Amino acid sequence: MKPMTSLFAAVLLTASLALLGGCGPKPVAPYSTKANTNMPEGKSLENGGQGTITEEVGPSEESLDASGPGGGQALGSLNVNSDQNSEEYKKLHGRSSVEMQPVYFDFDQASIRTDQASRLEHNADYLNAHPGTKVVIEGNCDERGTNEYNLALGERRALNAKNYLVDLGVSPDRIRTISYGEERPLFTGHDEFSWAQNRRDDFVLE
Repeated sequence: MKPMTSLFAAVLLTASLALLGGCGPKPVAPYSTKANTNMPEGKSLENGGQGTITEEVGPSEESLDASGPGGGQALGSLNVNSDQNSEEYKKLHGRSSVEMQPVYFDFDQASIRTDQASRLEHNADYLNAHPGTKVVIEGNCDERGTNEYNLALGERRALNAKNYLVDLGVSPDRIRTISYGEERPLFTGHDEFSWAQNRRDDFVLE
């Protein structure tokens, strides 16, 4: 074979091998958690590539105190009014509509406490300013006592709150009352804190 032919054959063989090698799979860099890499958009996967679930919690008591009675202060994308399962929300609003304030009672008592009068005045002011709005007053008790006794006690609590609102100028035909007794505890603990929170009238707008 002539030298020129041998050289041409060698060049042709080298080019063919290079082309065939270029058709193979290309290496792909793995995802990285470092910034400015080829990681896809979204949350980074930590703990060895397994995502984590973060439990959402309600706003702090300090945040609720800053919002004042009635709440409503937005905390980032979470509005206090919408986080009705948080303990802070339940302590502030009970099951009352966000515009209203719950009223609390002493053990085995249905009379309106002096320190709860301002809450009823707040509720009356709202209802008098919105004459087309009706309200349901829901009487609640803690778990102690019989079901029958607590249903009657819850009704007395709701009726006393109704009478108080009527004395403050709210028409009685705008107010309904219902007693749940001990049947709908807001806090399920068997302790003084839970019992005090459950001795309550809620005010639900219709």
